[in-house]
Formats: sequence, structure tokens, C-alpha cells
Amino acid sequence: MAHRVVTFGEIMLRLAPPNFERILQTPGFVATFGGGEANVAVSVAGFGVPTSYVTVLPPNHPVADAVIAELRRFNVDTSHIARAAGRMGVYYLEPGANQRPSKVVYDRDNAAIALAGPGAIDWDRVFDGATWFHITGITPALTASAAALSMEAVAKAGQKGLTVSCDFNYRKNLWKYGKSAPEVMRELVKHVHVGVANEEDCQKALGVKIDVDVESGALDVEKYRKMSEAVLGEFPNLKMLAITLRESRSASHNGWSACLNDRQSFLVSRYYDITHIVDRVGGGDAFSGGLIYGLLNFESRQEALEFAVAASCLKHSIPGDFNRFTVEEVKALMKGGGSGRVQR
Repeated sequence: MAHRVVTFGEIMLRLAPPNFERILQTPGFVATFGGGEANVAVSVAGFGVPTSYVTVLPPNHPVADAVIAELRRFNVDTSHIARAAGRMGVYYLEPGANQRPSKVVYDRDNAAIALAGPGAIDWDRVFDGATWFHITGITPALTASAAALSMEAVAKAGQKGLTVSCDFNYRKNLWKYGKSAPEVMRELVKHVHVGVANEEDCQKALGVKIDVDVESGALDVEKYRKMSEAVLGEFPNLKMLAITLRESRSASHNGWSACLNDRQSFLVSRYYDITHIVDRVGGGDAFSGGLIYGLLNFESRQEALEFAVAASCLKHSIPGDFNRFTVEEVKALMKGGGSGRVQR
């Protein structure tokens, strides 16, 4: 069966100082683009799966035009992007190093997608011929109207028989319009089949209470089994839940792995010790993109999980939001590569 993946959310102009400098330490920014669902679209398209990205951008806007051109460069279909009143969102990233954490500053109020609401996108046309839909908890956090548009999207995707995945992605700096994350996300997740989360997302986006310390560096995998069981117990529509496991020793040194509960078994991936992080932003999206590809192409869910973790591990080695690795490169790491030896 031929697959087509659709993702929906906000894409922003990303401005980051070079060489791990602080914001405006020098008067220059490296300008790229990023946003959770766009990052997933780029990943999946890079793995060779036909992929469409849907968002709302301002009309007659050179930066918005550049966004579309950039996505097309990665073979992402942009034909369903709507143009409507509003602005381009911007985010500033100050990359962390060693004991100094990364810092994100959002400038995205009144973005076109935040002003859009139900009816802004023709979902029947978008989902025609599609088999998978991916969204995150970021878009519903923007505004009440964006949350309603997100709910419209997942409901329509379910009606049309698509597999719906959602990275629960809790962003405390975004939930400002009067509703809490659990109020909105618990309704949205009722339409989701494949959930992706970290420990904070489960607790703060969904309001699922389990004794896991989100600030601790060390991880107890058994607690994540219990957490996944708690989430699956509250959302019977979920076929599986993947939880990424990050041990954050410093901004430059993380342990990285993941687990997957598909109601039949609890799977744990290989562990990667990432000692010189170049850019961790987009790492979770690379995991989601890898998981979607893996679930569509591998018979074994363990193999799909390993592919997702390896893809995300590699993403930590390059600057920018987008993952730029091929299926062959990810499989090479899965097979035991990763020594960093020069390939000639």
C-alpha cells in the first residue's frame, strides 16, 4: 500500500547566534526555519515517504515564500498551505553548552496560524489519498481558535480512516489563553492512535499523575512502564505510546533512548551516550519522524523504535531544526556504527 503522511502546525523563522554565543553577543543571527510538525515532515520526506505539510502563512510575504521554497527543497508537498491574515512567527534560540542550558524566546503572537480557526483548511482535500496524520500539542497551545482548528483536523482524519499520531509536546510558555493543557489535550488525544511523549508531557499535557521526577538526571525504566500503562489506561483509543528517555547531564552531554508500549509488550531501545551535542532542538521531532517511517516500513515494532531513536541521536549532531539523514545512514547507526570514523 502506498502511504502519504500529512503533518499540520506552525513553522517559524528561527534566529540563532553562531558558535554557541549568547543572544546579540555579536550582531548577527543564523536564519533558518523550524517548527515541530514541519520538522517531522522534513524527516519523513527525507526517508522517501510522500509527505504534505499544512499550515497557515501570511499572504504576499517574502519570508513566508522562503519557508515554502525551503520545504520544497526537502521534497515536502506544500500545495495545501493556506495563506491568511497574520504574521510569521519567530523564535530566537540561544544554544546551550555544558552547564549553560539552551534558551528559547518566542515572538509568535498574532501569527497567521494562531488567528486561523475551523474552516481555514479544506481537510477533505488535504486528506484525500493520505494514510497518516501527525500533529503536536504545540498548535493547540497557541490560541483557542488554533485549538479548535486542531480538533477539527484530528476528528476529520479519524473519520477518513487515517492513522493519527500526536507528540504531546507540553510548552508551558504557550498556554496563556485561559484553558489548561489537560483541558484541551485530553479531548484531542481521544482521536489519536499513536502517542509520543516524554515524562513531562504525560504529566503536564495530559494531567496523568505518576511518580516520575522530570528534573532528575537518572531514569528508572520501570517507572516509564507504569507511566505508559497509566496513559494507555485512560485513553483506550491509543494503540501505542512511545516515551523518549533523555538523561540530561549537561546541555552538551545527554543519554538518549526510548520505550514503546503497544499494549502487547513493553519495548526498550538501545541507549546512546551523546557527549558533544551540536543542537538538540528538533531531536524529539526526528524521533517522531523516524517512528512514523519505522511503523510504516518495518514488520517489527522493536525495529521501528530503534530506527526512531537512532534517527534522533543523529539529529543531535547537526545545527538547525531539520533532520538531514537518509534511511541508510540511520540503519548504519542501528547496526552498530557511530564510531565517527571517516568514511572514504
